[in-house]
Amino acid sequence: MNIESRKLLFIQELLRIKNEDIIIGLEKTLQQWKSKGNEEVKPMTLEQFNDEIDQSMADSHKDNVVKATELRKKWN
Repeated sequence: MNIESRKLLFIQELLRIKNEDIIIGLEKTLQQWKSKGNEEVKPMTLEQFNDEIDQSMADSHKDNVVKATELRKKWN
C-alpha cells in the first residue's frame, strides 16, 4: 500500500472517531512530531530493537502489562 492510500485510510478512520480524548491525543502527537522536525519515522537500530524486546519480556514476566480489553474499555 502506498503512502497516499494509507493517508486516505487514516483519514477515514479519523472521521469515525467519536471520542474527543483520542482526537486531542492525535493532535498532540502530530504537533510533537512537527515541532521536532520529524516528518518521517526513522528505523531503530537492531540493538534498540532487541532492547525493546528484552524490556517487553521483562515487563511481561513481572505482570507489568495492560490487557487490550482494559484499553478498549478506557477508550470506548
